[in-house]
Amino acid sequence: MITNEIILPRQRNAPFREWTPSVHYAKFQRMEKGLLPPRRIYNFELLYVSQGQAATLMNGHRYELSAGQLVFLPSGVLHQNEAISHMGTRFLGIHFDFFGELEIHTEYDMITYDETSSIDRFAVEAVSDSFPPLSHQAVYTPTLACVALMEQLVHEFTMRPLGYELACKALLLGILSHLLRLPLARAKGLASPHDNRLLELTEEIERRPSEVWTNGVIADRLGLSLDHAAKLFKELVGQPPGEFVGAIRHREARRLLRETELSIEQIGDAVGYSGIHYFSRQFRKHEGISASEYRKFSRVL
Repeated sequence: MITNEIILPRQRNAPFREWTPSVHYAKFQRMEKGLLPPRRIYNFELLYVSQGQAATLMNGHRYELSAGQLVFLPSGVLHQNEAISHMGTRFLGIHFDFFGELEIHTEYDMITYDETSSIDRFAVEAVSDSFPPLSHQAVYTPTLACVALMEQLVHEFTMRPLGYELACKALLLGILSHLLRLPLARAKGLASPHDNRLLELTEEIERRPSEVWTNGVIADRLGLSLDHAAKLFKELVGQPPGEFVGAIRHREARRLLRETELSIEQIGDAVGYSGIHYFSRQFRKHEGISASEYRKFSRVL
């Protein structure tokens, strides 16, 4: 069993204006079924499962993750990751620190397998009086908006356009704010008697994005008026119904472009866009590049 000999991560109470994070690594990665060696990291990692299932052994607990969940891996805490799915597991990993305190040039500057590393080498977690520390819990289920920020961060970090460091810092701060708010949002969001039906409906939209999901259909499914359904939907999900459906379709289109050999037209049909030209316009509007360019780009990651 993996244990810790010292209490980590180190923490520092700091107002948000002093949070100046640096991104050290951001990439999609695929792992075949199996265990990785136990390790510690000098920085922090958000390890998001985009496809398949995974597990992390940490602090004597085994955390199992399904697609759509992430584990927060704190600096200095001994842990062991595992891909559970027979077909392998696809991750999105982001390594960072909170105060720009580390010089990271290679993987060896981020990861150690030596349990005798000095505690001073491990980065410090920023905490505030407004929220519990991120390390207060291990597993999060990020919102769709948060996932979109993570994917955009990977794009910036990989392509490295002019000013990408600033963009990565801004995106990471957005991601951290989403994660910090999740426990409060969940507690507040379940106040409405319609919330369970809303949550079930959003899960169904994610499973079946190609179905017709107009505001009228969503309101009928909830048994509410158009205005009332849209209001409750935005309060719980954080986006109007139309934006949520579009984001789900775009996310699924990106996945199919990365992971299948389906044609652009077939992918458009699969996510609910009739006609290759409309799908192509919508994809470029969201991503800034064409679907074929995105597919080519994703294959070199």
